[in-house]
Amino acid sequence: MSKVWFCGYRDWALQIYEGVVSVNETPITLVDSEEAFDRISPMFGVGDLVFFVGWSWIVSKEITQKCNCVCLHPSPLPKYRGGSPIQHQIINGEDHSAVTLFCMDEYVDKGPIVFSKSFSLEGSLDAVFSRIVDVGRIGINKIINQHINHLFPPGSPQKEEDKTYYKRRSPEMSEIKLMDLLGYTAEEIYNKVRALQDPYPNAFILCRDGTKLYITEAHHE
Repeated sequence: MSKVWFCGYRDWALQIYEGVVSVNETPITLVDSEEAFDRISPMFGVGDLVFFVGWSWIVSKEITQKCNCVCLHPSPLPKYRGGSPIQHQIINGEDHSAVTLFCMDEYVDKGPIVFSKSFSLEGSLDAVFSRIVDVGRIGINKIINQHINHLFPPGSPQKEEDKTYYKRRSPEMSEIKLMDLLGYTAEEIYNKVRALQDPYPNAFILCRDGTKLYITEAHHE
């Protein structure tokens, strides 16, 4: 009998796992680090259902071809493929995103979509992640139920003509410079600050003596 695995280590990913486990009679094994994945992944069987939620490491083609590998990506794919999707969307002024579950292949965030549901990007980063958790649980529970009833969906191909790709943000990109204050609106600066709230590298201003003034919360009129 095929098994269900959940690969994730971020706080919001673990919250999704806890919510999924609490309502499922099907055993779901947690893999919460790269080291654990290297140790446990040889036990993945043909046809096993493996979720990757907030996962940062490469998954081999051998695994994606052997198992039903489903990745949760917090963007309306094919838009915002790649790293730091939530941060890029908020900084770009998007007001809505989506939790997208797709079947993984050898390409980045490119496989057929098996679930997608919109959510608001308004408010603090904590509020945004709370919505991702709620919608993520709905999607993953739906896929698990389909899997155990042998109704795993083939998914819908992504529209390549709509794709956008962003690289993972680095800590130095969190700086707010004088030219930003002069060139952007209060709302745009506000979006950058809230997009970079904990646990991400906070927005900061580099001061004359080389020290950094971190800005973790902002309001605008």
